[in-house]
Amino acid sequence: MWEMIFNLVALICLYIAVEYCLRGQSRDDLDEASLIPFADDPQVARRVELATGKQVKAVAPEQAKPGWGNLDV
Repeated sequence: MWEMIFNLVALICLYIAVEYCLRGQSRDDLDEASLIPFADDPQVARRVELATGKQVKAVAPEQAKPGWGNLDV
């Protein structure tokens, strides 16, 4: 019985904490944040734009300079 009450209190506290953290965000801010994972690949960004109708602010991937290779560390 007590375990169920503690779980309910924890759930309510989690809900209140999330609402408190997101209180200053508008719907547009949250929509833009949901599209961030697609911003680094222009082809995927175009497909997401066509599928959702929302504009993805894509950035072009960094190109290697002549004579330099991309080094993945």
